[in-house]
Amino acid sequence: MAQSAILHLDSVTKQFSSTAVPAVSSVTLTLHKGELLGLLGPSGCGKTTLLRLIAGFEQPQRGTIHLAGAIVAGSNRCVPPEKRSVGMVFQDYALFPHLTVAKNIAFGLQQSASRPLATVRNQVKKALALVGLEGMENRYPHQLSGGQQQRVALARAIAPQPNLILLDEPLSNLDAQVSLRLRQELRDILKAAGTSGVLVTHDQEEALSICDRVAVMCDGQVEQIGTPEELYQEPASRFVASFVTQANFIPAHRQGRVWETEIGCFPLGSDLDSCNQSELMIRQEDLMIHPDDAADVIIRAHQFLGRDRRYCLKTPSGRELIARTLAETALPVGTRVRISVAKQAIRVFPSSKAQSSTYLSTAFRAS
Repeated sequence: MAQSAILHLDSVTKQFSSTAVPAVSSVTLTLHKGELLGLLGPSGCGKTTLLRLIAGFEQPQRGTIHLAGAIVAGSNRCVPPEKRSVGMVFQDYALFPHLTVAKNIAFGLQQSASRPLATVRNQVKKALALVGLEGMENRYPHQLSGGQQQRVALARAIAPQPNLILLDEPLSNLDAQVSLRLRQELRDILKAAGTSGVLVTHDQEEALSICDRVAVMCDGQVEQIGTPEELYQEPASRFVASFVTQANFIPAHRQGRVWETEIGCFPLGSDLDSCNQSELMIRQEDLMIHPDDAADVIIRAHQFLGRDRRYCLKTPSGRELIARTLAETALPVGTRVRISVAKQAIRVFPSSKAQSSTYLSTAFRAS
């Protein structure tokens, strides 16, 4: 394990019954000091179980977990949660309703008899300043907004200065606009505290906007781990491409030196000559539409989203594709459109009929 690593998981596996598929299967990853790592995936993918394994609420059947250079799980060793120097921010914040903001934040600090009262007060004051809640120390949770309660929960986790903070869907209970505003605040607070963190979320935009790196999970395994840019621009599997970018997938058949699809033909990548059936991944923003009365593709639905517009297109086979365009483009439902693809890399994946997620190529560009 690298010297700068605050967390390292080596082949961690958790199975809740002998007949069930493992909730977490052979996960290996490393988190460096000061880094924010997202665990991103749909419900049931194993991300929350993995967070609970790191916290110590669950124990792995196989593999080891290192925190700050020490083994806390595995190799016949199990360090209890309260001795792992880990702060936890729960989905529902778990604030004590009968305690003031200051006493909620001080609760974890007061569990240590060796910490003087003056030190506790000073750390509470610092935590309040860090999350921007100075002057609210005597309020009770019910007197706070959802966003303010979230900050109190974060301050309580940060105050003891743990090695690692774990956040379980911390923004999911907030209104959309509040959640959007708090994304940057959450990242700024953690960075200002110099704290390493692991964030669990099912929201792609949340993970990409908050985290330094993101681990995309599916069926208990990490499909890909990388920076937000790497995941979006270089998806390593069809699942990552679908879940992270929400891209279009179009069946393609090899015909000579091109991929033939129902929306047009695209150059064949030189390393894919042996593959006859594939799917082309085209991001929504790379799909361009042009009115054409002779075209076979029809606009089925249209949404105005402020800065851009979202068009649902119906192809001759009945397949639906999504195109996002600038707001000034305004085409009514029922318009026939010709499709072109922006000059950005189109990615090729094996046909979903083969049920394979092996990444094939970044090979070609549409003309």
